[in-house]
Amino acid sequence: MKRTVKWSMLACAAAWITASASAQTIDGTRDAIYGSPIVVQDTPTGFGDSNLGQVDYANGSELDAAYAYVDMTGQTLYLFLAGNLESNFNKLEIFFDTVAGGQNRLRGDNSGVDFGGLNRMGDDGTGNGLTFDSGFEADYWIGITGGGSPYALYANWAQLLTGGGGPGHYLGTTSAASDGTLTGGTDLGIRVTINNSNTGGVTSSVADPIAATAVTTGVELAIPFSAIGISGATVIKISAFINGSGHDYLSNQVLGGVGGLGNLGEPRNVNFANIAGDQFFTVVVPEPASLLALGAGLTALALRRRRR
Repeated sequence: MKRTVKWSMLACAAAWITASASAQTIDGTRDAIYGSPIVVQDTPTGFGDSNLGQVDYANGSELDAAYAYVDMTGQTLYLFLAGNLESNFNKLEIFFDTVAGGQNRLRGDNSGVDFGGLNRMGDDGTGNGLTFDSGFEADYWIGITGGGSPYALYANWAQLLTGGGGPGHYLGTTSAASDGTLTGGTDLGIRVTINNSNTGGVTSSVADPIAATAVTTGVELAIPFSAIGISGATVIKISAFINGSGHDYLSNQVLGGVGGLGNLGEPRNVNFANIAGDQFFTVVVPEPASLLALGAGLTALALRRRRR
């Protein structure tokens, strides 16, 4: 009897978590469910400090902090990157290390998605190519950009196989502060949107961690585990940075940070292993917020039972 009650409580707690996750909105505004930041920007932006305060258009790019929430029941990674993405088609490049193998130095023969933008950062045939920290081997990539009139946000995806030649897809487009639903591309279940209204956070001269963590708007994604190769308990490593409109000029807005350096320039000449600290951050699956949610669900159910 006790075992039946125990499993019934677990099932109810799982349902509670599912209801909580299903209520998670994708709109470019950080919700409390994300909890504390995983990493906070330590470098003033070299790509301009936006002061427009508009949901769609921004006149600067910055990455203030990264947050994540893992929905184990819905098999979805929610990722929130606080800051701005200038509306001149600057690129937000997000790389995921989720499985064995992958690319520590980007190859030049990956998918030609986004007009060859991914390969613009990769090996040019002379041994150059964007290189990650030791221990980071990129398996998947999501690229995000926006601009135009009316404003539109665009997203692309690729798998980075160890030997190159992986698949890539244009995911589609959406508007600012939307629910993240992408149209006109390949549907992998990925949702993404932006709220560009931030005017706080890091500036062009100061990287104040308190100001950075106060930013509540930016780019928000909902990524099914299947889209980035997650099949069980694992540690996800994520490297995110702002790049030029042609994927050809890497800013100093990287998470993790670059310790106050200026813009990094030509991506093919960048080796993150030569920069102090980790230019990536980690998310554990399942991560603490999920476990806390389960614990909260069980506690709530136990209290209800006591009151009966």
